[in-house]
Amino acid sequence: MLAAPAAAQHGGPPPEAEAAPQEATPPAPPLLRAVPFADLPGWTADRQAEALPALQASCAALRTMRPETPLGGQQEAALRAGTAAAWSGLCAELRVLERALPRPPRPGTGRAHERRMAEWRAARDAAVRAFIEQHFEPFAAGPGIMTGYYEPILRGSVTADEVYRTPLFARPPELMEVPVNGNPLRRRFGMMVEGRLEPFHDRAAIESGALAERGLELVWVDDPADAFFLHIQGSGRVVLPDGEVLRIGYAGQNGRPYVPIGRVLIERGEIPREQMSMQAIRAWLAAAGHERATELMRHNPSFVFFRRVEGLDPDQGPIGAMGVPLTPQRSVAVDRGFIPLGAPMWVMVRDPMARRDAPPAGRLVVAQDTGGAIRGPARTDFFQGWGPEAGERAGRMRDEAEVFLLLPRIVTVAAAGAD
Repeated sequence: MLAAPAAAQHGGPPPEAEAAPQEATPPAPPLLRAVPFADLPGWTADRQAEALPALQASCAALRTMRPETPLGGQQEAALRAGTAAAWSGLCAELRVLERALPRPPRPGTGRAHERRMAEWRAARDAAVRAFIEQHFEPFAAGPGIMTGYYEPILRGSVTADEVYRTPLFARPPELMEVPVNGNPLRRRFGMMVEGRLEPFHDRAAIESGALAERGLELVWVDDPADAFFLHIQGSGRVVLPDGEVLRIGYAGQNGRPYVPIGRVLIERGEIPREQMSMQAIRAWLAAAGHERATELMRHNPSFVFFRRVEGLDPDQGPIGAMGVPLTPQRSVAVDRGFIPLGAPMWVMVRDPMARRDAPPAGRLVVAQDTGGAIRGPARTDFFQGWGPEAGERAGRMRDEAEVFLLLPRIVTVAAAGAD
């Protein structure tokens, strides 16, 4: 089994997706189209070695799985990369590559040292690029919407007081998670009522006390808007008054549909569609006052529950759906109904802080997470990192991106099967 919940890592779609109506259920995908590496835009310009930590993390998770463990995918993707068995040989070869990579130059200064560092980085990138070309084959998945997400940092306390009044809840024991009929890679949440799975209490009911006095509060935070956006991102860091940092991750959802409050603001004429972003929503909530802000947030009945995450270093990202820490700007969330977890991908990424006419750049990323709004073969969510700067970038990220899936070559899969 996968080390993390098979359901969505995020509580709902990123708020920047709220500028448009919710995406319709995608049609059945066409067959993936094989393409040469020469057709990957910017393939030779990326710093591919920067994706090594993400690839290594995936292999670490795959080594603990039973060979038949399903990773996802359809058609060609499922055949070549849909189980842990397909990756055993590749991960062994990756360890060989790591040992063979050139070592960095000795510390130094000046132009000569800078030149040696540049040559060292170029050699590492070329080695990783050659490894990918030898062991993988690119397939065009088509264009899709790419959004961004991040790990927010909140202020909180393990006890409630006049400052820390908004609780983050642990998952109630009666909240159940079951596979969707006909699609075991999707999950439904709810509670059993007379033998039927029904949605759990909605946001308004929970905030009004439906779970009070049950000891489910993990931590209390000082800003209800911060808590609301944490539900969307799915993971976060809570800084306690003594400076201790509590890491929390996604543990489940109440089974209610996600209603974008940005769309509500657009329909009310509060924010023009072309100006919608996470930053615009936050500004409106801050200016609206407690009652109006609460009323707006309760338009979204979806509610997320959390768990404490232990053992992570400060420089590690949150745990994704694959059960490994996410790597900033190299991990992405995908729909594992189409894309196997652990698979490398080539995506065209536009810098969200650059001018709108700035061209996108190609980037090697790894599918390591899932999301509540990530549906379709080319729909991706780009992990930006943690903290305010990452939040600023994630909140402004929404573009159509070309997506290519890198699948193990048939000879590699055949060798893994023989093993």
